[in-house]
Amino acid sequence: MSASTFRVERPIPSTPLTVGAAAPTVSGVFHYPSLTTTVPKEFVHRASVAEVMLTDWDRSDEDRFTVSAQWPRGHSFFTMEDRYNPLIAAETIRQTGILLAHAEYGVPLERQFLVWDLGVSARPGHFDVGRTPAALELDVVVSQVKRRGGTLTGLRITVEMRRDGQLAATGGGSLTCVSPVVYRRLRAAHLPADGQPRVIALTAPVPPQTVGRTSPMDVVLSPTGEPGRWQLRMDTRHPVLFDHPVDHVPGMMLLEAARQATAATVGRDCMPLDITSEFKRYTELHSPCVIETCRIPAAGTDPVESVLVTGHQNGTPVFRSTVTVAAPPG
Repeated sequence: MSASTFRVERPIPSTPLTVGAAAPTVSGVFHYPSLTTTVPKEFVHRASVAEVMLTDWDRSDEDRFTVSAQWPRGHSFFTMEDRYNPLIAAETIRQTGILLAHAEYGVPLERQFLVWDLGVSARPGHFDVGRTPAALELDVVVSQVKRRGGTLTGLRITVEMRRDGQLAATGGGSLTCVSPVVYRRLRAAHLPADGQPRVIALTAPVPPQTVGRTSPMDVVLSPTGEPGRWQLRMDTRHPVLFDHPVDHVPGMMLLEAARQATAATVGRDCMPLDITSEFKRYTELHSPCVIETCRIPAAGTDPVESVLVTGHQNGTPVFRSTVTVAAPPG
């Protein structure tokens, strides 16, 4: 299925024509080809159309695609004053992998996806919020395509993201797809009979300003009284991190926990230059998850600092992330 299936080509009687523009007519009614819309929200596993970052896609080669995206100027979670949180690029990459799996590789919509790793490297000069929404073009290469019985079971994507023709970010990730039957078998031990996941009591947030946030609602860390150690704060009411009901902690929440823990560790609000993350197992909603950080000794002469962030649940590692930020001036 190609993107052209979803391009709008229907009459919009209330929209005026641009002077001098040529528009074909049918029975005297103007038609407007190639109007911009988002891709179907179901193709990126979002409940809210407002959380869909992708607007179009096209296949340029067997396993190569061009994907268009748009970032709103005032996103409630990914916009931080006059700049974008680089995790908006990670979310765009996540949506891209799921979109292509469904729309180009034929994965049925009822399949469940497991993201094993996700990373993004950002160029800070291209993350300023402008006077119009940021328009992105993604060059996507799909590799490590795995199939079973003719059905896709996994793939990896590598992405170059451009804004106004300039490279703004690179990144990628890998995912696997499983049938509803297999997923229920994998998750059976963690779901009660009624299918409703249990959630631990909501804990208090750390001060927002210590983790680069302005609202306590967007804080995903709770204090433990120990330096470099926090409890993951699981607010399942959060409209972005929990866009729809799930039975485990979303990967994007863990990435934000890594970013916030890094800000608290280095002692300042800082824009990540690079985030690489591995997800080793599901992070459960019904059990405390401990987030810990460790500074990584500098290697080389680049003025950067790196922090290793790990998550453990019941003594078992669930994820790890390395976050690199610019060193303080001077």
